[in-house]
Amino acid sequence: MSGRIQQRTAGPVLVTGASAGLGLETALYLAEQGLPVHATVRDDATRQDVLRAAAERNVGLRVLRLDLTDPASIDQAVRTVVDEAGGIYALVNNGGIGLRGCLEDLSDREVRHLFETNVLGTLAVTRAVLPHMRRAGRGRVVTISSVGGRISSFGVGAYCATKFAQEGFGEALALEVAPFGIRSVLIEPGMIKTTRWTTNRGVAAGALDPGSPYREMFVAAEEVADRIVDRSRTRPVDVAKAVHRAITAEHPRMRYVVGRPASVVIRMRRFLPEPLFERVYFGPFLRRLRRAHAGATKPPADPQAGDATPPPADPRAGARGGA
Repeated sequence: MSGRIQQRTAGPVLVTGASAGLGLETALYLAEQGLPVHATVRDDATRQDVLRAAAERNVGLRVLRLDLTDPASIDQAVRTVVDEAGGIYALVNNGGIGLRGCLEDLSDREVRHLFETNVLGTLAVTRAVLPHMRRAGRGRVVTISSVGGRISSFGVGAYCATKFAQEGFGEALALEVAPFGIRSVLIEPGMIKTTRWTTNRGVAAGALDPGSPYREMFVAAEEVADRIVDRSRTRPVDVAKAVHRAITAEHPRMRYVVGRPASVVIRMRRFLPEPLFERVYFGPFLRRLRRAHAGATKPPADPQAGDATPPPADPRAGARGGA
């Protein structure tokens, strides 16, 4: 088996947040590999979209409703899988939402909903499946974190905080459940083009407010992020393959980093002295933000002065960095 358990031994897999993006691709890929998949969606209206995608890939899977902020729906989904399949071998914690905006521009309601979904909701699903895994004496809890759970950045502080939280409980969980034959694994993708960058971008209501002192810097940061994600060669299927390894490897690692850029920056953070890392990684990006801020706060040119005052620098030109 070359370090892997047999597919038929792996057992039922529950994938949260499978209506689109990484969750959908992961559910479809695992089904293609012969695993019995229960894919969950928050909104019943997206159920047919998942089934249509499965039909196009010629795979079968079960679609259930599960809302990470609704404890009753979590209990019902887990109970359905256990009743129909006899247990749960693997949970893939993929469900969650994004929130983009500088911290001062975020409302309490937005931040609370973010943490209730990404942190408390993920914890709730994990706690719901663990008793079944303990009784079986085996199982895998695979949590889709992010490189943003290791390194934060401008305009995504609250979102990254939820990913840092997932890293913390995922690592602690690995120690707590190992004696029961259960493994906790973290998947850390870099930037990947999915609906998270379009319909599910999650920009905070105040982020683009003309009165925000961060607005121009945020716009510049989003432009940088869009260019990086457009160039990214990492694809959703790469994440799905990492999840499959985490589920089927006899001795999975605690962490799987997905994508070469993510691996490089995590290694830089690990091995470079902190001041040098900050200068190399954050420095160019910070200089760009300062130019955007300077352009936004520059007083208007005196109309009597003709062309003596040059226009503000284009905030989209000439800098590199990460978002």
